[in-house]
Amino acid sequence: MSTPYVLMGLLAGGPKHGYDLKRAHDARLPRAKPLAFGQVYATLGRLARDGLVTPAGQDQDAGPERTSYTLTATGRTALTTWLSMVEPPLPHLTSVLLAKVVVSLLVTDIGQARRYLETQRAAHMDRLRELTALKTDPDATLSDVIAADYGIAHLDADLRWLQTTLSRVADLHKEIAR
Repeated sequence: MSTPYVLMGLLAGGPKHGYDLKRAHDARLPRAKPLAFGQVYATLGRLARDGLVTPAGQDQDAGPERTSYTLTATGRTALTTWLSMVEPPLPHLTSVLLAKVVVSLLVTDIGQARRYLETQRAAHMDRLRELTALKTDPDATLSDVIAADYGIAHLDADLRWLQTTLSRVADLHKEIAR
């Protein structure tokens, strides 16, 4: 999981407390899986335990006292190392979508499997339209546009796979039924 590295990256610009990290995460990765406050503080605790961040002081604006954290030299080295590593392509060709198609062919007839694929394709098309609209929204940030581009590319690949699978569903059913 990249959450510790994302938080360290956000701390690279200077000390921040958990609330600021959550807000910065949401601003910089607006379409990412939401990060819970509890996850931020638990991750900061582990990073501090491992010597990658250190408390930098206490703040108390209009609310409770908050501990700010800063990236240590060890943390900066770990972050730099992580950033220099190539992210390998996924080693296994699996997803919930693929598993559902195979299982639907095991337990249903071809018609139901086709309906599942068509329904899934419709859901992907709806999401594709949402992301395309986001890209043209005048209030969209560059982070929004980059995230939308990423999502669109993945949806496009899934849609091509769904179409190919729909054309092969009868042959797949015969193969699986053996």
